[in-house]
Amino acid sequence: MLLSPAELEVLGLSLKVAFTGVIASLPVALALAYLLARAQFPGKILLDGIVHLPLVLPPVVIGYLLLVALGRNGPLGAWLAQHFGIVFAFRWTGAALAASVMGLPLAVRAMRQAIEAVDRRLEAAASTLGAPPLAVFASVTLPLILPGVLNGMLLSFARSLGEFGATITFVSNIPGETQTLPLAIYSLTQVPGGDAQAMRLCLLSIVLSLSALVVSEIMLRRARRRAHGA
Repeated sequence: MLLSPAELEVLGLSLKVAFTGVIASLPVALALAYLLARAQFPGKILLDGIVHLPLVLPPVVIGYLLLVALGRNGPLGAWLAQHFGIVFAFRWTGAALAASVMGLPLAVRAMRQAIEAVDRRLEAAASTLGAPPLAVFASVTLPLILPGVLNGMLLSFARSLGEFGATITFVSNIPGETQTLPLAIYSLTQVPGGDAQAMRLCLLSIVLSLSALVVSEIMLRRARRRAHGA
């Protein structure tokens, strides 16, 4: 299945958006996962609900909220553009932001489960040897939860590849700038004679997403065997 230059451009943009979204959301996802797994504080249930809202809200709602807040006339968007020259609306960076928001809950869930599975006695032993909290996390906790972190990143990546509603609402469907695979497929279904090209892109999307999910499942099984000492 050979792809045309236009299809290769869509594929490259989709991968760039997905990778950027995952990398940008990684520190936030890890911090939220650690906070929800270890800390006890008033409003924890509310924070947990807010983190998982993208899973239950229509993606169009997320896209509209991003547009209101980060659009050129939005309070945060206007401030970023004026002081730092950062613009998200109708840019590929906005597509990456929308993808990261939609994929964040999946990353947080996977990382949180990994953190909760860590034997706290191992961390306590490192602390008794004089290691500061940051060193304990870097040398003990992080290696143990690394499979969960990678699993969360892969799930977020697969979700980012399929993001449509929030993206088209926030950054529109601009060829070469914001038109990712789902948006390109949607455009092709609206024009006569675009069915064959749309089908090729559909198959490509399936292959990419399925590959990410298969790798995620393999890593999850390896982590379980490692946890059980197999």
